Amino acid sequence: MAHPLTILTAVVASPITSLNPMIAAGWVAGLVEVLLSKPKVKDFERLPEDIVSVKGFWKNKITRVLLIVVLTNMGSSLGAFVALPLMAKAF
Repeated sequence: MAHPLTILTAVVASPITSLNPMIAAGWVAGLVEVLLSKPKVKDFERLPEDIVSVKGFWKNKITRVLLIVVLTNMGSSLGAFVALPLMAKAF
């Protein structure tokens, strides 16, 4: 789970960023997550060990931000692809 403020930011940013191809919802969520839980030097030192396991990906703050960015972008894209045919029917 990301920080609740990160989740709220992703929910708010997703419809806006799907209209603008220069900004992604995952980037906005990742930026908020980095500002709320800053990575430490030990996270950089443990990076080679933590990228080997899924548990390590969620535990390390650096890879956690990367996961938040990727999963938020995927969710936003999926939402846009699902909503597009529904909006086309409405018109």
